[in-house]
Amino acid sequence: MSERIIGIRAGLAGAGEPAWLTEPMVLPPGGGPGAGRGSGSVRAAPEIAFVMSARLAGPGVTMPAAMAVIAAVHGAVSTDAGFFACGPVGLPPGSVDLTLEACLVEVNGQVVDSATGAAVMGHPAQALAQAANQLGGRGLAIEPGWIVLAGGMTEPVTVPAGRPMAAHFTSLGSVFLPLSITDRGASQGQRHLSPQLS
Repeated sequence: MSERIIGIRAGLAGAGEPAWLTEPMVLPPGGGPGAGRGSGSVRAAPEIAFVMSARLAGPGVTMPAAMAVIAAVHGAVSTDAGFFACGPVGLPPGSVDLTLEACLVEVNGQVVDSATGAAVMGHPAQALAQAANQLGGRGLAIEPGWIVLAGGMTEPVTVPAGRPMAAHFTSLGSVFLPLSITDRGASQGQRHLSPQLS
């Protein structure tokens, strides 16, 4: 049975092709650090997520053109198995300095990494523009309502079983990684662009 495409994850650090985001990859709200967890560990990283207001089609998309069709910016957390969770705080792109938007990554109550949006190609919207141009080369486009993950702000951190993980953003609130995903996380995998899903 086919899965509905709801967005893309841009190529990490500007390298590689985008990967599809589909409905089964969306994680429920984490519920804070008190949630229960299955067995196993995951690797996860904070990201900037864009919700699109209009179609964005390459080639030739620039960062200002990409910024112009963003409806809202969210903090997010993604795992190496392809799952992701977006935070509840969504702000207009013009109200956030995305290069300076900072994030603290916390595992089991300890800060283990930090970064700003500048870690993503100098500006997260640059990753959005590049993804649109990559899709344009295949005759595809980023569609209205899609979620676009700009790429990890830090290297993925290992989150052991039974340990909470959160990403605390300066303006975009906190995003908790749901602690019940590890039993299914190993089997999902990221789905890179292919004719079968286009």
